[in-house]
Amino acid sequence: MSGRRSLVWLGLTPEPEQELPATVAALRTRAPDTAAAPPEPAAAERRRVERLILHGSERSWLRYLAEVTDLVTSVADGSAQGDRNAALVAGEVVLDHHRMLIGLPGSGYHRTEDDRRALEGAVRQLRTATDDGTTPRTQGDRA
Repeated sequence: MSGRRSLVWLGLTPEPEQELPATVAALRTRAPDTAAAPPEPAAAERRRVERLILHGSERSWLRYLAEVTDLVTSVADGSAQGDRNAALVAGEVVLDHHRMLIGLPGSGYHRTEDDRRALEGAVRQLRTATDDGTTPRTQGDRA
């Protein structure tokens, strides 16, 4: 490989950049739901994701997703307050992303093994403990 950085990680799915800014902002601000999150944190999160995608590396992107994993697992295990629906959406998006890493060259799939395991447990917990007993859909699925 030449001295150029690998961009193969950018070819996965657009869901993280579409779904995570609003849900992560809700989790970071401990908003009771995504709609109640102030718009400024969501815009800041969107800019952060955009910077990572345009100027970051696979390693910096995976570090960001590890932060999201920590937010999701903290809400799922009750150690942090937050919108359980937002945590579920974020957890499902990151888990799907991490599972797709198996098809890419490099060590990303193996590096995210612990996060995948944590997210699988958190998503399972969140699915069975949502406030209304239903599994929320991603924002893109909502009418």
